[in-house]
Amino acid sequence: MNQSKTKELVLLAMFIAIEIMLFIVPFLGFIPIGPLRATTMHIPVIVAAIVLGRKQGVIVGFVFGLLSLVINTVQPTATSFIFSPFISGNILSLFEAILPRMAIGYVAGTIYQALRNKNQFIAMIVSAFLGALTNTILVLGGIYILFGVSYAKALGKSFSELLPYLLGIIATNGMLEAIVGTIIALALSKVLINVYRKEKKYA
Repeated sequence: MNQSKTKELVLLAMFIAIEIMLFIVPFLGFIPIGPLRATTMHIPVIVAAIVLGRKQGVIVGFVFGLLSLVINTVQPTATSFIFSPFISGNILSLFEAILPRMAIGYVAGTIYQALRNKNQFIAMIVSAFLGALTNTILVLGGIYILFGVSYAKALGKSFSELLPYLLGIIATNGMLEAIVGTIIALALSKVLINVYRKEKKYA
């Protein structure tokens, strides 16, 4: 195994370890806000996608999704059935927990790859921001499409009230997650790329 491949695997392991650390430390990776949990766990996914490539970003996103499944199974809230088939009895909960998180890495890595040769700084900002929004939009969109009636009932709302409620979350919590995630991901990505990946190849 050449030095470059070894370095890549070490970095990938580091990003996975960070995800696990965020999961273990209370109120660091998953932050309860009302019936939902805000998260910082999208940040390592975005940084991995920028520094290592979209394939590795998808892998770290998969770990994020699995940990989301675990916390919603072992520490359930009124709406944890959305993310845990062990609570809902619905296999779609598994996809809701994992696929949007994998999509973060794919979107962030793809956008960075497309823009990096034009302006690396702008590429990092755009890919980080849209990667973070990908998580929010796909998770909430999946809730509305797949579990809308049940979710509205769990919140004590009618189904007609659900869409404005979810759009409000995107405009507030979702945008805050995206902005904070972009700032942190930008700082980390610049350092790691400068140190480890002068010339980065994508899978």
